[in-house]
Amino acid sequence: MATFLAVPLKNSSEVELQRPLQNFIKNTYSDLPEGEDFSQQLKEFSKQRTNTVCRKLDKHANSIDLLGKYYDQLVAIDGKLPIMEGQIAVNFGWQDAFDKGSFLGGARKQTAPSAAFEKVCVVFNIAAMNSQVGALQSSDDDDGLKNAAKQFQAAAGLFSYVKSNVYSAVQQIRTYDMQPDCLGALSALMLAQAQESFLRKARQDKMKDAVVSKVAMSASEFYADAAKQMAVAHVKEVLPKEWIPTVLGKQYYMHAISEYHQAMVCKGAKSYGPEIARLQHASDLLKEVERKGGQTIDVKDFAKRIAQELVAVKKDNDFIYHDVVPSLEKLPKTGTAPIAKLTELSLPMSSGSVDLFERLVPLSVHNAAVAYDNRKAEIVNREVGKLREATQLMNSVLASLNLPASIEDLKGDSVPQSVLEKSQAIKDKGGLQSIDQLFNELPDLLTRNREILDEAVRQMDEEKDSDNQMRERFKEKWSRVPSDQLTTSLRTEAGKYRTILNNAIQADHIVKEKYSQNRPFIIILSKSEGEIAADLPSASGASALQGTPVVQELRQLMKDVDEIKTVREVLENEIKSATVDIRPKFMQALAADGAINEESISNTSLDQLYGALIQQVQESLRRQETVLNNVQDANTRFCSAKETKAGGQEREEMLRNLATAFDSYMELTSNLQEGTKFYNDLTQILVKFQSKVVDLCFARKTEKEELLRDLTQSLANQPSVPPPAAPSHHNAGKVPPERPPPPKTTQPTPTPPVPAPRSTPQPAPRSQAPPAAAPQAPPPAAAASAPPPQPAPGGYGQHPPANPYYQPMPSYAPSYGAPTPMPAPYGQYGQQYPTQPPYGQQMGYGYQQAPQGYPTQPPPQQAYPTQGYPAQPYGQPGYNPYGQQPPH
Repeated sequence: MATFLAVPLKNSSEVELQRPLQNFIKNTYSDLPEGEDFSQQLKEFSKQRTNTVCRKLDKHANSIDLLGKYYDQLVAIDGKLPIMEGQIAVNFGWQDAFDKGSFLGGARKQTAPSAAFEKVCVVFNIAAMNSQVGALQSSDDDDGLKNAAKQFQAAAGLFSYVKSNVYSAVQQIRTYDMQPDCLGALSALMLAQAQESFLRKARQDKMKDAVVSKVAMSASEFYADAAKQMAVAHVKEVLPKEWIPTVLGKQYYMHAISEYHQAMVCKGAKSYGPEIARLQHASDLLKEVERKGGQTIDVKDFAKRIAQELVAVKKDNDFIYHDVVPSLEKLPKTGTAPIAKLTELSLPMSSGSVDLFERLVPLSVHNAAVAYDNRKAEIVNREVGKLREATQLMNSVLASLNLPASIEDLKGDSVPQSVLEKSQAIKDKGGLQSIDQLFNELPDLLTRNREILDEAVRQMDEEKDSDNQMRERFKEKWSRVPSDQLTTSLRTEAGKYRTILNNAIQADHIVKEKYSQNRPFIIILSKSEGEIAADLPSASGASALQGTPVVQELRQLMKDVDEIKTVREVLENEIKSATVDIRPKFMQALAADGAINEESISNTSLDQLYGALIQQVQESLRRQETVLNNVQDANTRFCSAKETKAGGQEREEMLRNLATAFDSYMELTSNLQEGTKFYNDLTQILVKFQSKVVDLCFARKTEKEELLRDLTQSLANQPSVPPPAAPSHHNAGKVPPERPPPPKTTQPTPTPPVPAPRSTPQPAPRSQAPPAAAPQAPPPAAAASAPPPQPAPGGYGQHPPANPYYQPMPSYAPSYGAPTPMPAPYGQYGQQYPTQPPYGQQMGYGYQQAPQGYPTQPPPQQAYPTQGYPAQPYGQPGYNPYGQQPPH
């Protein structure tokens, strides 16, 4: 019986995994502990892929386990590190499993920036390795056949899984082995071989003939289905040539086995006529096996046994039983027993799989946590903003009423204590020098952020222009995703950052105007006590109001105002510092429901966290309203009493301006510090955004080079179309010139050796006949009329222009691989093509003396090709100048 068929593995090239994954982790999971960058795990993951899919694996169960561990790791990171267009840019390239390549180029290859494509290719290799391990199992023992059936059923299920998921992984399939028709044929073949394994075990166990017959008939039907799917035109061209004859031969062989064992059933039932009919049918089927399967299936022993059985039963029936031999149409159909089943893909595929990134939460949980933080920040900003606005309103009201300075400056001959306290507070903050330094830093921070954003947008524009140029050049053959679709989210994000910067510029302008208005009075508050007293206008005191009830009431109200401010500082700190770890709740929701209702969970948690604090904010606002009403009422009575005394309107106006300047200084200092922090935080965000853009552009550049190389190689490998034959009338009336006879000479002249021209054989395209033998050198008679050989275009030493180098930003330095070596010079291959001997040796003549009677005058020089060999190592038709990657 023929051996089992095994599917070859797909080959893949190494890719850079560590850098893009590490950048994504750094830019996305910004809340990781200090120093935890997963560099060791990323290095292990990259090593795992290299050892699994980039190196040759032994045909052993350990290789299946190794592939399964890598697939499990891909599944584990699927929800944490999304490798896809627009997220993590990694281009996975896989070659066709059945395409061995050609002389001019390698095997057909497909590249896709998707982990889903990587997963289906890995599953294909797991299925192929299952088929190889199953084919190596011994058919002489039960364990070997059981293991073979198990491996083939697993392979059938995995090929069926790839068939169902390949189009969800990649939109356009460019390798023949991943076409759904081919995958379906491979799955059917593996299922048929699993059924054959069960048949072999049933025969070894000497089970009942009726059971063996049904198992064999099912195997024949499975092989018939596999042969039908493999006979599809584009599938037939992909698979090895001996596969279809082997499958067809096995189809008839399994049927012959079924008929033989069914004949044994008839023998036991003493139905000699049906026994003869089935044995004869089995013998005919074995002849079909030899005709269909060729030399791949050995049926001699089995055919000999059937022939012996047939001779014996015919002899007994002819002389004894005389049972009627029915026709095949009248024989009852043999039943079936399909034992082989598809083994569904189950996770984990390896029991020893370990999640290298277990400490990373799923991206959905992280995004939900980010949304929660945004909601929390919105509440904090809203409540803190309410407190600050209320405090600012209260300060402005008190400043307009000249409180508390008016009740402290009743005599008008000294600096009020509140002014001295405000002056000292400004000096403690650094005075004018501190606030001027903050103002001077803002333009540089703004410029830096704007340059980072402009550079990221410029890189996206350059990538878009490059993609549009390639699309215009190759039209519909340029099949990758357009840049406009791929960068939509990035451009939206860039627009958001642009709006933020514009709003920040307007805020800076407002802050500068407010500072300009209050700067003269801030200068006064920055002076010493004596200088402040000198700058204050003089005024007669109203000492008679000292100790009056209205003054005492105002002083008590000022204490209430100070108490409100103190409570608000504590309340603001509590609001800012309130926190809770929301991730466990999101993880529980994801595990329970498979999805996260972020809005509901976040709102419930935030209500519990900030409910009491929000009530305290409302209570503070209500108390302020009451205190201000009382202050205004008491101040009205105080002003009425003071009007009867000597006034000092200029002094009160100055004190009012100083109070306003102090409040403005504190507010501006806080605003500028927040503005500086805002710009620095925005810089980090923009650097991460730029890193994403750089990664995308680098991946697109790599994808562009891969696709450009595939397109130019496919165009170069297309067979050339021969020119149409010239009409007969083009040559009408033309008589070929006659060659003049060579002049006679009396002196013998040795014939100079002339090497014959060589031609480089070109490999034939796939599925075409091999090229014809290289033409021999023309004889001397025809050499004179033959045109001299011309050197082919694009000869040795001509190379395609190298692509311009990628210019990275200072914040990002992509690593380049080693330059691809150019092909070796043509002269190294000279010994592979034998040359013809010199002309004199071809004719059997020597060099020193011509034979008797041979003309001594040398023939005309034009009769010999003297131009030498055409230099055409790189100029041959079909050579792909872009097949070599330009050195970096």
